[in-house]
Amino acid sequence: MNTPVIAIHGGAGTITRSALSEADEANYHRELKAILTSAQAVLAAGGSALDAVTEAVRLLEDCPLFNAGKGAVYTRAGTHELDAAIMDGATLKAGAVANVTCVRNPVVAARAVMEKSAHVLLAGCGADAFARQQGLDIVDPTYYQTEARHQQWLRVREQSGMMLDHDAASFTFKESAHGKASVDPVDPIDPDNKFGTVGAVALDMHGNVAAATSTGGITNKQVGRVGDTPLIGAGCYAANATAAVSATGTGEVFMRTVAAYDVAARMAYAGATLQEAMEQVVMEVLPAYEGRGGLIAVDADGNLALTFNTEGMYRGYARGGDTPVTAIYK
Repeated sequence: MNTPVIAIHGGAGTITRSALSEADEANYHRELKAILTSAQAVLAAGGSALDAVTEAVRLLEDCPLFNAGKGAVYTRAGTHELDAAIMDGATLKAGAVANVTCVRNPVVAARAVMEKSAHVLLAGCGADAFARQQGLDIVDPTYYQTEARHQQWLRVREQSGMMLDHDAASFTFKESAHGKASVDPVDPIDPDNKFGTVGAVALDMHGNVAAATSTGGITNKQVGRVGDTPLIGAGCYAANATAAVSATGTGEVFMRTVAAYDVAARMAYAGATLQEAMEQVVMEVLPAYEGRGGLIAVDADGNLALTFNTEGMYRGYARGGDTPVTAIYK
């Protein structure tokens, strides 16, 4: 019987530690710990790794502090287009959705694609229609909106045209630092310099691993843009023989390097340990192409790695019934 493990991330990027109060920082830690505790309960009850990552990412999507589900960033047209993926390491089955516009929890839709369709990836209106057919929780697009994200979008639209969520956040801090309107709540990772993706990886007591990733994309993105999150092997991958991996970062670079699968490939073909493979991909491969962000991963032996090349990454993990551990900075 394996000791269950759950790990989550909520985005990576530039730190604005000086702009953060103790209360604001505590808020992020509190949310991360609550989500880990819920996923722990799933694993403790004998639930699968697939169930645990579904629960963790669903809760991350429901939390407006993160760029997924409620609190997703805006497209250039002032709309929201969300992506998600999930993968079962025991079977290599996977499901994903891209550019959904009315699904409360895209990760739940991704799992439905995996379990109830003949496909791996559904996009746009087809994915929305499938979610409705499956009886999933459908919301009005206004559900995703938050005032913080709206103000962030207005700044980016006026000043830069388009920014990754990690870059969009720095504008928020810079403007507030100069006496202009600030965004509430304060984001410890510069919201204009943050890669806004959430994800989870897990190992269950049966020795199976799973991964899930979800995102609202990048601020002021071109309508129809799809990043790495819903692409199996880029932003999400899981195989019992190697590891379960979830990514957050510059999506186009993660796509070009097939970052999540690259970790698994280095383990399978080069005999690298999980930590070695993660360090090689995050600290060597991605920076070579100006890729910033991080990966979280767990293997079937319970080895865990949360590796990033930015100043910070919202993250946390828990083993068995131990108290969850959370962190923001290096």
